Amino acid sequence: MRVMLGIAAALVAGFAVSNGPAWAADEIKIGEINSYSRLPAFTHPYRKGWQLALEEINAKGGVDGKKLVVISKDDAGKPAEAVTAANELVESDGVVMLMGTFFSHIGLAVSDYAKQKKIFFLAAEPLTDALVWAEGHRYTFRLRPSNTMQASMLAEEAAKLPAKRWAAVAPNYEYGQSAVAAFKQAIAKKRPDIEWVSEQWPPLGKIDAGAIVQALAAAKPEAILNVTFGPDLVKFVREGTTRGLFKDRSVVSFLTGEPEYLDPLKGEAPVGWIVTGYPWYAIETADHDAFLKAYQAKFNDYPRLGSVVGYVTMHAAAAILEKAKSTDTDKLIAAARGLKLDTPFGPIVFREVDHQSTLGAYVGKVAVKDGKGIMVDIKYRDGADYLPSDEEVKKLRPQE
Repeated sequence: MRVMLGIAAALVAGFAVSNGPAWAADEIKIGEINSYSRLPAFTHPYRKGWQLALEEINAKGGVDGKKLVVISKDDAGKPAEAVTAANELVESDGVVMLMGTFFSHIGLAVSDYAKQKKIFFLAAEPLTDALVWAEGHRYTFRLRPSNTMQASMLAEEAAKLPAKRWAAVAPNYEYGQSAVAAFKQAIAKKRPDIEWVSEQWPPLGKIDAGAIVQALAAAKPEAILNVTFGPDLVKFVREGTTRGLFKDRSVVSFLTGEPEYLDPLKGEAPVGWIVTGYPWYAIETADHDAFLKAYQAKFNDYPRLGSVVGYVTMHAAAAILEKAKSTDTDKLIAAARGLKLDTPFGPIVFREVDHQSTLGAYVGKVAVKDGKGIMVDIKYRDGADYLPSDEEVKKLRPQE
């Protein structure tokens, strides 16, 4: 991998993470924000990922001979706290860019702050399409494949199902709403005969799984779109299995194949669901193998998808700084547009037209092996194949 060489040497080198204001002239400060206390299953592996990358970068001399230092803050899953953290990082700590965030509504809040303060923001995880399209602007770039990208990947498989009557369940906030809308649009292009017979919108983190399952069953769908994740997913799967909701019904599900959400289900994993995810145990490429070995050597643990996201986000931030040869915001933006980067999933590009990276996702089905949920029949879908053209983006995104 071009950008990520030197993994072996990095394993014995230190990295700099600080929460204090004392800085040396030979350091470059990056502000990092995420929902560590709200969703540790994803964000803690994410933190390990960027820490590994930071160690690698500094072991090779940092950026332009300067050590990268990350100041990390917890937003507790609250937009107001995320904006407060961003302001502290910029105004008090003097960071040259912001990175991170998990929840879509928080990503949008920090993105708006970045726009107002004219500070570069590299969004790691938020999936809402609005981040780079309807509310996109020059200061925000996004790493992970968006809702539309993942919805289009899933719709390719869903369109092959005979089911015509569909129901949906999703958390009632920006991400869930955006994901359902994106899937509906994607599947309609392939299967205009589909009818939506029920939509259930539980509050995030507070699902009444019994009531949701009962309502879905009453609508008699032939297939279900699931967008729940985390503890909500566990409750939904267990209640749905107990009540027979999934018997003889197809289920298409965002994110469920990610170890963060699949592992807690253990032997209760919903066999046969069509999912996006991260089958770290089945990816046979040199780039991923190098990342996997480095991660396992440092943490004595297997990576989650959050680990990959954190790792690539940190390397992307360093690559942008290296290319810019400056910490000036306008020069960082110019450097990020069209930036090419090697990742554990293969090469990606941050598109000039909408600042969306072409990172893809794995699609497959859930199975159970040795009492644990896994993904089988996997295929990597290149994000570049699921993005709109430049002309389409111009209609979706405010022009600057």
